[in-house]
Amino acid sequence: MLAIAAMVLSGGMAGCSSSESGSANPSGAESGSGAISVTKDDALAAMVPADIASDGKLTVGTDASYAPSEFIGEDGKTIQGFDVDLVKAVGQVLGLEVEMQNAPFDSLVEGVKTGKFELGVSSFTINPDRVQQVDMPSYFNAGTSWAAPAGNPEGLDPDNACGRKIAVQKATVQVDDITARSKTCTDSGNPAITIEQYQLQSDATAAVVSGKDDAMLADSPVVAYAIQQTGNQLETVGDTYDAAPYGYAVPKDEGEYTAAIQGALQKLMDDGTYLDILTAWGVQSGAVTKSEVNPVS
Repeated sequence: MLAIAAMVLSGGMAGCSSSESGSANPSGAESGSGAISVTKDDALAAMVPADIASDGKLTVGTDASYAPSEFIGEDGKTIQGFDVDLVKAVGQVLGLEVEMQNAPFDSLVEGVKTGKFELGVSSFTINPDRVQQVDMPSYFNAGTSWAAPAGNPEGLDPDNACGRKIAVQKATVQVDDITARSKTCTDSGNPAITIEQYQLQSDATAAVVSGKDDAMLADSPVVAYAIQQTGNQLETVGDTYDAAPYGYAVPKDEGEYTAAIQGALQKLMDDGTYLDILTAWGVQSGAVTKSEVNPVS
C-alpha cells in the first residue's frame, strides 16, 4: 500500500509528460493479478482508422492523479490503475499497443479534439457538455462521495458546508456541485463555501489529510481508494449520490472508430475480462454490463 507521502509524490509527477505502454496488467498494490492476455478481434480491428492502425499504437491521454483509476506508481513514472489496465485490454482486442500520456485533466478533451491524443481515458463522467465535444462509449458507473478527516472532528455535513474549506479537483463535475452548494449558502444569508480547486486529485486528498481543508468531494471509487491508501486517515461523510457513467473520449463523429472502441469494451464485458480487471482493483461495485455511446439523460 502507498503511504500518504508516496501518494503526494505521485501527484507531483502527474503534470509531467512521462508515458508508459504495455499489455494489460492489473499492476496496483492491491490487485494481486498477473498479466491478462486478450485475443484480437479482427472484425473490430478492421474498424480502426488507418492512421491509427498503421503504426499499431493507440495514444491515450490521461491525468494520472486519480487513484485507483489512473495514477503514478511507486517507481515515480509508471501510469497504472483500473482505467489503464482496461484500456490496454481494449488495445489488445483492437491489435494495438497502448501508450499512456500524462496531461492535466482539463486539457484532455481538447487534446482528443485536436488530435494530440487518439483517445482520452481519465474517469470522465458522461455529461451533456462533454458529448457535444467528443463521443463517449460508457464503461463504468460512479457517484460523488465526500471525505473528511477520520472521526469527522468538525462534524461536517455535506448538505450544510457553508463557511467550510472544501477541496476538489479542477474541471471535474464536482466543481459544479460544490459551486451550486456555495450559492445555496449565500442565497440563504450564510457564508460561502471556500472552494479550493487543485490541478491534481492527489493534492486535494493531501490537503484534507493535512488539515488544510475541511473535506473533499470526488468520484466514489476515488474516495474509497484514498481512504484505504491513507491508512484510514479519512472517512466518508454522507451518502454517495448522483451516480453517472464514465466514458472514453473519442473524436466526434468518427463512426466506425467509436464503434470499435465500444465493441471492444463490450467484448471484454461479455468474456469476463472486464470484471476481472475491476475486481483486481476492488472497484467491481461500479461494473456495468453494457457499453453505450453518449448515454446522457
